Amino acid sequence: MDKDLLKILLTPNGRISSKAIADKLGVPATTVQRRRRKLEDDLLTITYSLDLKRFGWHRVDFLIATEKGRTIAIAKQLSKLDEVVYVGRSIGQQTIDLHVQAILEGNADILRIMEQLKSMPGIKDVVWSEIVQVVGKKPSVPLHIIDKL
Repeated sequence: MDKDLLKILLTPNGRISSKAIADKLGVPATTVQRRRRKLEDDLLTITYSLDLKRFGWHRVDFLIATEKGRTIAIAKQLSKLDEVVYVGRSIGQQTIDLHVQAILEGNADILRIMEQLKSMPGIKDVVWSEIVQVVGKKPSVPLHIIDKL
């Protein structure tokens, strides 16, 4: 039952009442509430996200290549910027060492942050990207993975 519940809760529109889930699964609402609470306590991270575009703001991703072993120091420095909401160290085929997400008001802010990043010692290269249209959205975890848990 937990796997079925996870499949429902992890869908892109996972905000669904326990009663609706109970009806869908054919079990008592109290059972769903109990299991849901346990899953939320043990396995799930619940977050809310503000629709920034409604207010004219942008969620911008910066992909940063560092040098001279300064990745962690730069990450800590970037974490202190008011506009930055996320800093993650990354690995992969390209030379991207940091993934930084910032909330910015417009193109002038994007340019200002880009110039600030490029001028920091230890930053070799910076590219930025912004999602302008969501074309499709699936569960946050593929259903076949939930089946393997």
